[in-house]
Amino acid sequence: MHVTTPRLRLPKRHRALLLVLLALVTTIPALCLVVTAGSGTAEAHGTPMKPGSRTFLCWQDALTDTGEIKPVNPACRAAQQTSGTTPFYNWFSVLRSDGGGRTRGFVPDGQLCSGGNTNFTGFNTPSRDWPLTHLTAGANVDFSYNAWAAHPGWFYVYITKDGFDPTKTLTWNDIEDRPFLSVDHPPLNGSPGTVEANYSWRGRLPANKSGRHIIYMVWQRSDSQETFYSCSDVVFDGGNGEVTGIKQPGNPTEPVPGQCSATRRTTGTWSNGYQSEVVVKNTGDVPMLGWMVDWTLPGGQRVDSLWSGTATYSGQNVMVHNANWNGSLAPGATATFGYVVQGPGGDSSTTLPCRVG
Repeated sequence: MHVTTPRLRLPKRHRALLLVLLALVTTIPALCLVVTAGSGTAEAHGTPMKPGSRTFLCWQDALTDTGEIKPVNPACRAAQQTSGTTPFYNWFSVLRSDGGGRTRGFVPDGQLCSGGNTNFTGFNTPSRDWPLTHLTAGANVDFSYNAWAAHPGWFYVYITKDGFDPTKTLTWNDIEDRPFLSVDHPPLNGSPGTVEANYSWRGRLPANKSGRHIIYMVWQRSDSQETFYSCSDVVFDGGNGEVTGIKQPGNPTEPVPGQCSATRRTTGTWSNGYQSEVVVKNTGDVPMLGWMVDWTLPGGQRVDSLWSGTATYSGQNVMVHNANWNGSLAPGATATFGYVVQGPGGDSSTTLPCRVG
């Protein structure tokens, strides 16, 4: 089944409460329907933008013109007090590298919104104050999921049961047993590493919901065990994707201020191969929770082994993510990974592309 994914244009509402038009949550045909959206591969670290996740909307709420994080929303401010500002700059990194698509029995009760990732503990706090997306039950809408890196995968979309109370700790018993939508490798729009890049798909929201709920998304990569988790606070009140509870974010497309560099050197050579060391440095002025380095090997070469990082391969293209223990870097801090290549010739590169993620 192929699904086209036009962008949904939402009408502007001339009310002070409708602070941000994040044209809406989307693709949810019938219970457990698997949608194959296009033939391209899906790619990216990321988080839902329609309906916006807690980390995405709190980043918009907190980001100032100077790049500082100063939350206005009470729930976002409480999250900062618990977890600091780093999770705001890394709003696309609510992940578990060992997730393997697991949910119940893997992510503990009370930690669903952070996926059990302790860097995002503050986003688990029960509250009525989280930024809120206004929806209409049964409406056909467009989902949008930010694409920050490059990985294929599946998206599973759940919703809370009737009677959900946002002031109580979220547990798996509060979530419907089955996703109301599963999306198989949806298409990528835009260039990864930007706020605008996204996967999108269209579908129908559950027709029998009213009042406050959480839309819970699980993104499982098909090329590794890495899995992403998110909570999007919504209310079924006849809305069309309007967002309340955050300040006007100014220009939400400006890039995350985090930056990194990767320096490569050859540490050993032999007749048909070589060994390299790569030093990753946080060159920005804010902490980061993870990094990604990618490059293209010269023809005829392949990586034989790699350590202190997690690699994925596509032909001659190599992408390395941080290991569990060396992704968190303060400004100026460094991490190192190494690898052995088999094949003729060496590699004269001294720098490699690096991205926060």
